[in-house]
Amino acid sequence: MLDIKLIRQNPELVKEGCRKKQVKVDIDRLLEIDKKRRELMLALEDIRAQKNKANDEIKQIHDKSEREVVILKMRELDKGNDRLEAEFKEIDAEFQGLLRSIPNLPLESVPEGKDDTENKVIREVGKRTKFDFAHKDYLELGQNLDLIDTERAGKTSGSRFGFLKNEAALLEFAIISLAMETAGKRGFIPIVPPVLLKPEMMEGMGYIERGGEEIYFLEKDNLYLVGTSEQIIGSMHADEIFEEKDLPQRYIGFSSCFRREAGSYGKDTRGILRVHQFDKAEMFSFCPPEKSVGEHQLLLSIEEELMQKLELPYHVLQICGGDLGDPAAAKYDLEVWLPSQEKYRETHSTSNCTDYQARRLNIRYRKKDGSLEFVHTLNGTAFAVGRTLIAILENYQQKDGSIKTPKALQKYVDFKEIKR
Repeated sequence: MLDIKLIRQNPELVKEGCRKKQVKVDIDRLLEIDKKRRELMLALEDIRAQKNKANDEIKQIHDKSEREVVILKMRELDKGNDRLEAEFKEIDAEFQGLLRSIPNLPLESVPEGKDDTENKVIREVGKRTKFDFAHKDYLELGQNLDLIDTERAGKTSGSRFGFLKNEAALLEFAIISLAMETAGKRGFIPIVPPVLLKPEMMEGMGYIERGGEEIYFLEKDNLYLVGTSEQIIGSMHADEIFEEKDLPQRYIGFSSCFRREAGSYGKDTRGILRVHQFDKAEMFSFCPPEKSVGEHQLLLSIEEELMQKLELPYHVLQICGGDLGDPAAAKYDLEVWLPSQEKYRETHSTSNCTDYQARRLNIRYRKKDGSLEFVHTLNGTAFAVGRTLIAILENYQQKDGSIKTPKALQKYVDFKEIKR
């Protein structure tokens, strides 16, 4: 949520930010409603002041007829108050709806672009894996080695699910251990959060207005299933005040994540690349505003460090304005090379959400001078387990159908290769 003062003072800046994000919001209507809302607030305050004055007068009046006159006046004030409150309630609902529909404004560094086809490759790291034999895709490898079972998952749960078995299950814990250890050395606090989230918290994180169709909602319990643990880690400090000396506050959370994949009909229906449930280690940071750009680069550097430890070829994308979600002011993606598809596929993202989420959730910090300011929030993938396993299977496959274990993971498992 943006500061209404910013919108009043710089409406063209806000309009330009919405344009860059390809989001249509009637800013002029918002300002019109804002003016009317403030007028109603002043009128209500005036009536309350008159009622307080009348109350004081009644206490001083002993004559019955004079008191009746003042009481009648108060009744008229009550009627006017009720009418104005009803009008204010209607106006305020429209005001809040319009205000919350405005996405976070992209930073100046964000490139122009309408959609993901216009994201900018800023570097490519590692050589694209090539083989001198007929290589297989991850699903054939996983089925041959009894590592992935989507057929039985289809029987138990339906499409877009999979069982990880044998060494694949053990590699999941190794991947998470590598993420926890790497981030832990940078001061990230490990956390295993709940995966159910109250509606007001999900709304505060900025994922409801656009993209809500991707989220699982348990209507009977009035709870959302998290699509990523950042949604619950970000809201865990709602209505709290940090001390400046305690920032940045960094977490790395591990959880299962749930997504409807509502907009992906017909895409990646085989295997475990695009599923309804997956496990992920996610980094999250609360920091002072002046440090958020640097903190964003830190998260990106950790993501790259993790990919380099696994010795997987990848490239880094700077996300254009039209492909930014509502909360993000700037974002980078990492995509790993998949030999079977001969293209890069997304494994990581990291976003600077500035004060957009903190303002909605009322998360502030006390500066050294005693003043309060909203923190900036940032998130970054450490590892999405399923996609990381896919990348390992495809890039580490051998001619005989076996899979080498990346050196960085070997200390967490008792096998250097997977074979049958």
